[in-house]
Amino acid sequence: MLPLFISPIANAQSTQSITNPMSVVSIFLSLLLVVGIIFALAYVMRRFNVTGGSNGHLQVVASMMAGTKEKVMVIQVGEEQHLIGVTGNNISHLSKLENNLSTAPVGETPSAAQFKNKLAAAMAGKLNPAIKKGPDHD
Repeated sequence: MLPLFISPIANAQSTQSITNPMSVVSIFLSLLLVVGIIFALAYVMRRFNVTGGSNGHLQVVASMMAGTKEKVMVIQVGEEQHLIGVTGNNISHLSKLENNLSTAPVGETPSAAQFKNKLAAAMAGKLNPAIKKGPDHD
């Protein structure tokens, strides 16, 4: 026959395990580990600029800091390149470039650029399997 009430011994053991300092430390460390993993993944995604929303029509070609919160950027839209100014409150179109700059970042070899693109595509595919791989990706 099953008991219809919870025995006081079982109730006392469950309250002791919650108030046990070692279990509180274990719970806190587990929570800290989960938060650390979340921050580590956010850092990796930001570091490798893993975004699945880009279709290749808009690209930042060059960027230079002009102040603490100001940047001057060259963006490529289709076949045209534009010089824009970016501040904390505003984005301004400065001019359209007559002669396009090369799209490979300075100091980055073509093989490094290919590796970066393949790594970003692989990470985007792992994070979002619905993303289809392009013809230039393995």
